[in-house]
Amino acid sequence: MTQTLRQTTFRTVLTPTALLRLGLGWGAFLLTIIAGPALSASLPGPALVAVLTAIVVVIVVCAFGVVAEAEHLAHRLGDPYGTLVLTLSIVLIEVILISAVMLGPGEHATIARDSVMAVSMIILNLVVGAALLVGGLCHARLRPNRAGASAYLSMLVVLTAVAFALPAVIGARGEYSAAQEVPIIVLTVILYAFFLVRQMGAQSEDFREVASASSPTSAEAVPASIVQVLSVHRAEVIARTVVLVLTVVPIVLLSHDMAALLDDGLGRVGAPTALSGILIAMIVFLPETITTIRAAHMGEIQRVSNLCHGALVSTVGLTIPAVLAIGLLTGQSVVLAETPANLVLLGVTLLLTLTTFGGGRVTALHGAPHLLLFVLYALSVFA
Repeated sequence: MTQTLRQTTFRTVLTPTALLRLGLGWGAFLLTIIAGPALSASLPGPALVAVLTAIVVVIVVCAFGVVAEAEHLAHRLGDPYGTLVLTLSIVLIEVILISAVMLGPGEHATIARDSVMAVSMIILNLVVGAALLVGGLCHARLRPNRAGASAYLSMLVVLTAVAFALPAVIGARGEYSAAQEVPIIVLTVILYAFFLVRQMGAQSEDFREVASASSPTSAEAVPASIVQVLSVHRAEVIARTVVLVLTVVPIVLLSHDMAALLDDGLGRVGAPTALSGILIAMIVFLPETITTIRAAHMGEIQRVSNLCHGALVSTVGLTIPAVLAIGLLTGQSVVLAETPANLVLLGVTLLLTLTTFGGGRVTALHGAPHLLLFVLYALSVFA
């Protein structure tokens, strides 16, 4: 009986469509490895556009597969556990790849700063703004869980200050000294770990939809505990998590493999090099972006916050300790201090996030200023 149930579960998860997406993603990645010498050469303009287009198409197809698995897991596990699976799978791979670049040849003193800043502005302004616009136009009453939003923002204020502002004040040339890096690494890891423990434990209700948290008599208000869910649906949860991660990995690998091609193309048209990092960050977080927009369309505004704010908390909370530790062990420079223009934009973004999610109800009107801030950030890149 158990064996039959497991076979049924795996047939349900490993559908022909899921297998096709896995084959397409990993097949495209293997092709980029095989064609590495040719891709590293200077391709003609039409060939460069064709290769970049093909990679983006593969990434989009795989992204929809990630979204499908994430939504199944979110439905099965409930929040915040369901969104954490998607968020951590993407963020952890991104952190590993940034670390791999730092451990590779060449100098990469600002890669962590540039990557995390781009991700911050994309998530907090572009993705949140688009989600609020869609959700606000489709639903009149979107009420985020203010306790959860406040917890996210408290983390972001401290983590972004440690990452981007403090090195310019107490460091030298935008870098922490070795004596400063050790306590920064330890305290950041402890803070992030404490946040995860509270989010998945005693304060998990703060990260659920307001309707579920405030209606204890409804069937949805008292969800089964995570232990109960895993005891009944363990095989399905494990299978879907594995498929999700295996679908995410080629997205991130292809995004970074095409970085050189994108740099080449942008260089030919005279675009700033920082634009490449922004475009790559947008592609890496494409699955999470699609999931966020769909959650907003369904009126799940707290899930929007869990996906966006949770992703950024994890990105900063994991990236900064990782790159500082690598810099400390290898003797590399790790420049974290941001420019005054970016610090102003980040500060305004955090203040806007506070007013958006602290008012008790969000509308399409709240999304428009976030989108404008992202446009201003894009303009600063070209300045």
